[in-house]
Amino acid sequence: MPVRQLSEALINRIAAGEVVERPASVVKELVENALDAKASRIEVLTDGGGRRLIRVSDDGAGMTRNDLALAVDRHATSKLSEDDLLAIRTLGFRGEALPSIGAVGRLAITTRHAAEPHAWMIAVEAGAKADLKPAALAAGTRVEVRDLFYATPARLKFLKSDRAEGEAVREAVRRLAMSRPDVAFTLAGEERAPVSWAAALPGPPGQLARLGDILGSEFRANAIEVLAERDGVIVAGFAALPTFTRANALGQYLFVNGRPVRDKLLLGAVRGAYADYLPRDRYPVLALFVTLDPREVDVNVHPAKTEVRFRDGGLVRALIVRALQDCLLRHSRRAATTGGTASVTALRPGNAPRAPYDWMQSPARPFAAGAVAVSAPAGFADAAQAAFAHGGPSADFRREAEPGDLIDHPLGAARAQVHETYIVAQTRDGIVIVDQHAAHERLVYERMKSALARGIARQILLIPEIVELDEADVNRLCMRADELARYGLVIESFGPGAVAVRETPSLLGEIDAGALVRDLAEHMAEWDETLPLERRLAHVASTMACHGSVRAGRRLRPEEMNALLRDMEATPNSGQCNHGRPTYVELKLTDIERLFGRR
Repeated sequence: MPVRQLSEALINRIAAGEVVERPASVVKELVENALDAKASRIEVLTDGGGRRLIRVSDDGAGMTRNDLALAVDRHATSKLSEDDLLAIRTLGFRGEALPSIGAVGRLAITTRHAAEPHAWMIAVEAGAKADLKPAALAAGTRVEVRDLFYATPARLKFLKSDRAEGEAVREAVRRLAMSRPDVAFTLAGEERAPVSWAAALPGPPGQLARLGDILGSEFRANAIEVLAERDGVIVAGFAALPTFTRANALGQYLFVNGRPVRDKLLLGAVRGAYADYLPRDRYPVLALFVTLDPREVDVNVHPAKTEVRFRDGGLVRALIVRALQDCLLRHSRRAATTGGTASVTALRPGNAPRAPYDWMQSPARPFAAGAVAVSAPAGFADAAQAAFAHGGPSADFRREAEPGDLIDHPLGAARAQVHETYIVAQTRDGIVIVDQHAAHERLVYERMKSALARGIARQILLIPEIVELDEADVNRLCMRADELARYGLVIESFGPGAVAVRETPSLLGEIDAGALVRDLAEHMAEWDETLPLERRLAHVASTMACHGSVRAGRRLRPEEMNALLRDMEATPNSGQCNHGRPTYVELKLTDIERLFGRR
């Protein structure tokens, strides 16, 4: 087949396929143009998920007659004052959006500039421009796109349902609305009820108000401010507590110089910052805004401008990780408000069990002052629980202290143990319910991290314990034997299908070494070979802490419970366990009074 020159119409449609993937792509480009025009109010209306109608109206600067005629030509833009692609300070700059949209649909633009006596309108259908006409418009610009992809019917087959496309439009507007809380947005369409986001005040309070309007009141209640700066790079925004998570990464909103992006480097930095708090299947909710010199970032690596490339990616990643870790550490003892809210809801009279309840048969009976410890259930040897006594929290507890003194502590004074799993403590203005296993798991984990710097003491087993495993698991364990030794677990190969455990961390006391090794082998099968050493060590420490912490089902003495509470107050990150679950739930007295109609 001979080489031939493609027609102008076909060239435009091919180029349009790179920019206009679906109706949401059109909405994104048009709203970005409105923001670049300094609009303070933007209205978006769609019909049929955007395939039948998209209308974006703004009160921005508008265009003159001559600018309007040129705006629908390819590679024509007002966003670059000079031919310098390294100094891009606007959202749109490629000059492809409007011509691409006009190549695959029916485009009509009505605009009025302050210097013009009236508005002007131009229409483009399947790439064919009509003549300019006078029009009526008070100010700003109104862009209408009808019958999207009518000129390329094949693309219509790949569109999803009207509801799905409408949701994609909503998500695109949400992301842009997050980046500009100073601009009022209205989104309407037959697929949804109209929603409006009023312009917010400048600064972090206004930003949090806009994020709360979009992400919900729960995010606002559980968000903590993030702010850090280094070498001209600023990271700001809000991140949710580790106990407020989702099952996917769709709740992570990232912006670079005001541009919404889905960048792997940024997402990886967020994952690394939360690695110490969340399991692999949970993801944090946050909105982070990275601001830096436009010359330090390339936003022209993707036609849709959803990916960026940093000149110094290591600096940006390190700054994000440090900023998130610092803010999480400052709020490390704070638990998500959703726990208390859910608890109050579960305790409401309508949700209470209807069967008769015998208090005398309840395992939640409070212990009396001076009560002696109840013996542990059969099968729980005292030596097996030595890990709980490590570090001497019970010895540090002052028995002569009056209960009133303990109530003044943040986590209060222990009053009862429920089902040998949960500690109920009383504070000045409510009660606290603590998951003893989750809480102690975090305490042991933090001790192991602290001990790593000075070396973790080991205890030599009198008789090495032989653990049988698959040959692949044995190989993985032996390859990382040095990493395990740093945490006091010394193993060596014992044939093709077993390992010998010779030393264990003394911090954990007497543990089931076989169960620990098998658990580590399962986790290592999921690790990436390129995972940084500190991340792999964190996995090891977390698994060991889980095996070395006090288990659910063990009865605790009153002084042990209070010692655990005091240790939680003195330990960072004690608001959640290693798996991202809350370690305690707080119920205010006012919430309890509402349950009984006292308020």
